[in-house]
Amino acid sequence: MAKKITKENDGMSKIKFALHIFPDSMEQVNLLYEHDNCGSKSEFIEKAVRFYCGYLLNKENVSTEFIAPQIKAITEGIVRGSEQNLSRALFKMAVELGALTHILAAMNDVEDSTLYKLRQMCTDEVKRINGIINFEKAVRYQRSE
Repeated sequence: MAKKITKENDGMSKIKFALHIFPDSMEQVNLLYEHDNCGSKSEFIEKAVRFYCGYLLNKENVSTEFIAPQIKAITEGIVRGSEQNLSRALFKMAVELGALTHILAAMNDVEDSTLYKLRQMCTDEVKRINGIINFEKAVRYQRSE
């Protein structure tokens, strides 16, 4: 079998060789190569070979040294993005809570002992309800005492 090395537009070398393929497989290539945004059937077959080789490497656990850094980078990116979003949300909430706290402090004359008891009660409540605060329940509680 004669092999011919050709140069592509991107400067990469490729080997040209005869390929024997079943007609139904070639029919699938003809139907799908454009759908996969491939410029040629050769590109589609090249991608299929690379995909299958990756599958085999993964099946034999050889690819973990190649995949692990990629998974780590993706995971770190997701965590970093979530962390930034949560930090921004917490900052905005802290600003609003600070404004509300100052408004309430200016409107009410609360004794230190009452404030201490309220803080203790709220700490216990938040622990008990896992941080899920229900305004309606708080109003009912305040009206009952």
